[in-house]
Amino acid sequence: VQLQACGGGLVQAGGPLRLSCVQSGNINAVTSMGWYRQAPGKERELVATITRAGSATVVDSVKGRFTISRDNAKNTVYLQMNDLKPEDTAAYYCNLRGWKYFEDLDITKQADFWGQGTQVTVSS
Repeated sequence: VQLQACGGGLVQAGGPLRLSCVQSGNINAVTSMGWYRQAPGKERELVATITRAGSATVVDSVKGRFTISRDNAKNTVYLQMNDLKPEDTAAYYCNLRGWKYFEDLDITKQADFWGQGTQVTVSS
């Protein structure tokens, strides 16, 4: 499973950005896709997740400003970020949780997969 994230950049406070993450490779079933972020010196934290059926969860700190969506046909998840604040500055990571067959173990199990981070920097 490969996750390719893009869309980060430098933006002024109050501005928007949209992150995209495309999934490729074999997986038996997707449970959810989502976004996490990690600021310097801090632990990685959940931002938003969305199930294959479209049930979305957004953490309180970004509620009303960030929207997560997905296009199952394109194996893509999006994070629309509006009214960005300097405290949103972080590396944003795409996550996929799903069931995959691991040939070396000859078992199918649920696992987490991560994309490379995309940097979001919000200037004040």
